[in-house]
Amino acid sequence: MSGEVTLLVNPVAGQGRGRRAAVPVARTLRDAGIAVRVLVGLDAEDAVRRASEAVAAGTGALVAVGGDGMAALALRAVAGTATPLGLIGIGTGNDVARALGLPVRDPVAAAGVVAEALKRGSPRAVDLGRVGDTWFGSVLATGFDARVNDRANRMRWPRGGPRYDLAVVAELATLRPSPYRISLDEGPWRDLEATLVAVGNGPSYGGGMRICAEARMDDGLLDVTVVGPCRRGTLLRVFPRVYRGTHLSHPVVSRYRARRVALAAPGVVGYADGERVGPLPLVAECRPGAVRVLTDAVPAP
Repeated sequence: MSGEVTLLVNPVAGQGRGRRAAVPVARTLRDAGIAVRVLVGLDAEDAVRRASEAVAAGTGALVAVGGDGMAALALRAVAGTATPLGLIGIGTGNDVARALGLPVRDPVAAAGVVAEALKRGSPRAVDLGRVGDTWFGSVLATGFDARVNDRANRMRWPRGGPRYDLAVVAELATLRPSPYRISLDEGPWRDLEATLVAVGNGPSYGGGMRICAEARMDDGLLDVTVVGPCRRGTLLRVFPRVYRGTHLSHPVVSRYRARRVALAAPGVVGYADGERVGPLPLVAECRPGAVRVLTDAVPAP
């Protein structure tokens, strides 16, 4: 394995923070005695292709600089391989980096963590979710939250958590439950009405919304949060609690855990780590230890 690490950069993450962060990140790693090669993709597919080529060539690690979108691209390159992944979370959401206990929006501190983990040579194996050909580190969203995700992706202002908050308010105008069918671990199908169903490998999405607050990235299970039919007023009262994870105790919320989750619902689309996967039916599975991450913290909710 090469001692050189590959720095995968999203130049537009966080209003240009990705481009600006690349310089101090590379400097921090080099100051620690680590050889660095910087890789910038022309677009998402080009970035994945180049990153996958670097992994196949034996790069010592892949270090992604950006937000959850860049983390998702990096996972496509390293999942199921022996190549460790470092995350420099400087994007809008940073939910995967946050779930791994990494510094967010502090590229020098995050690069320091990566450098120390590389020196120790002991990356931590953590779980990933997989739906079809897509790997995800945080949450597969379906229903109301997926529609919020879609709207937020199309918004240019504001940045960060407030963008999701505004998208929630906008989507409330069309709030409606959907008829779901859910099967856990290939068990019998359950029919239910739900406003949303979220499947979490990690606890949060949308920049800190802890929809699956008790999910852990090292327990071999996916956490399933089901929000049943509810009125707009109820959702507005419950919504602020999502940031603390205390919504899980509300009577309209149900929780499950499983290694495999099958979902079906007409007209519902799934988003994994903020990226569109496609319409239901979808099957999500937990893949234990699918990626090795460069961190100094034990993954926790």
